[in-house]
Amino acid sequence: MAAESSGKVVFELEGVFAHPSGDEEDTEEDFLVCGSLRIVEKDADIMMEFTPLEDSVDPSHILCAAKDSSSVMEWVQCGNQRPGERGQWPLESQQSYETEWDLINAASFKKKACVAGQGSVAGGHEQSGRFFSVSLSQLAAVTLRDGCCRHRKTPALVFALKGSSSLPSLHFHQGGSKELLDSLMGVATLSKCAEDESRLLISSPNKVLSQSFENLEDDNNFGLVHKLRKDPYVTTLGRFSKVTNYIFDAFKGTEEQHQRPPEEVANLLGEIIPGLEINQQEEPGFEVVTRVDLGTRPQVSRSAPVSADMWNGHQDQDGRLMHIARLQESIFRGGLCHAVRKEAWKFLLGYFPWNSTLDERKSLRRSKTDEYFRMKLQWKSVSEEQERRNSRLRDYKSLIEKDVNRTDRSNQFYEGIDNPGLVLLHDILMTYCMYDFDLGYVQGMSDLLSPIVFVMENEVDAFWCFVCFMEHMHQNFEEQMQGMKTQLIQLSTLLRLLDPSFCSYLESQDSGYLYFCFRWLLIRFKREFSFHNILRLWEVMWTGLPCQNFHLLLCCAILDSEKSKIMEEKFGFNEILKHVNELSMKLDVEEILQKGESIWLQINKCQGLPQSVINILALESKPRDRCDSSTESAAAAPPVAGALHRGDRACANSNGHLRAMDSQHLSKVAFMS
Repeated sequence: MAAESSGKVVFELEGVFAHPSGDEEDTEEDFLVCGSLRIVEKDADIMMEFTPLEDSVDPSHILCAAKDSSSVMEWVQCGNQRPGERGQWPLESQQSYETEWDLINAASFKKKACVAGQGSVAGGHEQSGRFFSVSLSQLAAVTLRDGCCRHRKTPALVFALKGSSSLPSLHFHQGGSKELLDSLMGVATLSKCAEDESRLLISSPNKVLSQSFENLEDDNNFGLVHKLRKDPYVTTLGRFSKVTNYIFDAFKGTEEQHQRPPEEVANLLGEIIPGLEINQQEEPGFEVVTRVDLGTRPQVSRSAPVSADMWNGHQDQDGRLMHIARLQESIFRGGLCHAVRKEAWKFLLGYFPWNSTLDERKSLRRSKTDEYFRMKLQWKSVSEEQERRNSRLRDYKSLIEKDVNRTDRSNQFYEGIDNPGLVLLHDILMTYCMYDFDLGYVQGMSDLLSPIVFVMENEVDAFWCFVCFMEHMHQNFEEQMQGMKTQLIQLSTLLRLLDPSFCSYLESQDSGYLYFCFRWLLIRFKREFSFHNILRLWEVMWTGLPCQNFHLLLCCAILDSEKSKIMEEKFGFNEILKHVNELSMKLDVEEILQKGESIWLQINKCQGLPQSVINILALESKPRDRCDSSTESAAAAPPVAGALHRGDRACANSNGHLRAMDSQHLSKVAFMS
C-alpha cells in the first residue's frame, strides 16, 4: 500500500498524470505516470501528495459510460484496443435518446497503489520513486503550461519549490486543474507574478495565527457550542444556511444559566425561526388543550413488504393498477421490497397517475424527458460571461457543488472520486434551479434528492420524482420558513394532547418549543435513520395513510420512547439537545412506525378532541362513539378502513387542507411528507 495520509483531506483527484523525467518536451502518455493527487491537513501542516498507480493506463481497465448518461448503472468495459495501440477512442455501441448529454470522460481506472516511502516529512518534502509529498510552506510558485494528450492541448501545472528545484509537472487530461487551484486558494495565498502572467506565487498561511483561532474555540466561553459542533446535529444544522447563523448565535451562551427566563427562551426560538411571534403570557401560539381521556393505546403489528408478484398482481392487461386503496394500505403496512421501488415510487410521489396505462406512462416519460433536457440546456449553455453577470446562478452552482461532494459519501453508491451518481445529483439540482428559480437551491435539498437518485438510477425519472417531493417540502426551504413554523406549533399541540406531564417537564427545562426536533422536520428524518431505513420510512409516509401529518405522530412516537430517560435522569436544556442528537442512526424504523400508528388509533377513537388536533390530522369532526379499547380488537381489525381508503378520492397537501379530485387526477396520491 502507498503511504496513507492521516488527517483531513482538503482536495483529492484521481487521473492526474505526472511527468517524472526532466525532458518536458516528451509529454505523450508513454512518458507520463498516472496517479492521484491530494491536499491533506495533518500534523499542524498542509501537505500536497502525489501517489502513482502501479501499472500504466491500459484501455482494458477503463470503464466507459454506455447508452445514456441518465443511468449510472449502465457501464460497459471497453477493451477493444490493444495495450500501447494509439488510434481513435472506442465508440459507444448504442446512441442515447439525448446523446449530447452523455457523460464525457466518465472513466475510472482499476488500480493498485504502489509501495512508496512511509510517512512524510513535516515542513519539508519527500520524493520516493514517483511518489512525492511536499509541505505547502515549501512551494514557491505554480506555472500553467500546455500539455499534450492524443495530440490535443491539456493543462499542466509545474510547482516550483523554494530554491531552484521543482516537482514533476502535473498533467490534467481529464480536467481538475482549476479545482486544484481553487482548493489551494482556500489554504494558501496565490498572487499573480508581475514578470510572468502564467505564473502564480504561493504564500503559505500563518500557522501561528491559524493555531490561535483553533485555541480560541477551546475557550470555556464557547461552552455548549464547542461541544455541539462535534456532534452531527449541529454539524447538520450548519449545512442549512437559513438556520446556521441563528442556531450558532443562540447556543453561544454560557452553561452557567441552567434556567432561562421566558423572554430569553422566546427570543431563542424567534431567532432560530425568524418571524415566529410568541405570546409569553400564554402558551406560544397554541390552542389551550384541556386534558382528554385518550384511553388505552392499542397494539398494532407490521406486515411484510409488498413483493414484485403482489405489485404485478395489481395490474390489468393494459398495465393499469387495480384496487389502489388496498395496494396503498399494503405499502403502509409493510413498505416495498427494493425491486418494486423504482416503479412504485413514481406513483407514490405523483409522477405517474395511479389509473394510467403502460402506454400512457411511456408517452408521459417521453414528454417529460424532452421538457427536462430543455431545462438542463438552459444552464448548460450559459457562457462564462453570462455567469459572471448572474450572481444568483453562481451562488446556486457553488452551493450545489459544495453540498453534492459531501452528500451520503459513506454510501457505496456515492463513494469515490468522479462518481457518476454525484454527477446526477449535481445536474438534477442545477436543473431544478431552472424549474423553480425563485426557490433555487437551499442547503438540505441534496439530502432529499439522494435516496431518489439511488432508487431511480435514472436522471429524468429522479428529477420529476424530486419535483413532486419538493411540492410538499417547498415551504420548509422558503425564506420565511412558514412550513417549519407551522409544523413546530402542530407538533407541540399533539404532544400536549398525548402527554401533558412530559410537555410541562420540557417547558420547565426551556425546551417546550421542541426546537430540538427541527432537523427531523426539515429533511424528514433523513439523518435520524440509516439510508436503507429512510427508504422504508419515506415510502410509508408517501401513502398518505393513516392520516394527514402522520410524520408529526412519528415525532411523538420518538419522543414517547425517550421521555422516561429524559425525565428520570432529569435532563436539562443542554442534555436534551445532546440526547436527541445522539439518537441519530440508533432508531428502529419498524418500532417507530408501529408506535406512530398506535398513537393515531388512540387519538382517532377519542371523543371531544380539540379542533386544532382535528384540523392537524384531518379527522372527522362529527361526534363518534368511543371505540373498544381492547388490544385484541384493535389488532384483529384494520384501523378505520374509511380513513385508510380516503386516498382514492382526496389528496392532503402540506397545509392540512383536503381537496377533491376527479377521476382524471387520481395521480395525486394522498401524500403527507
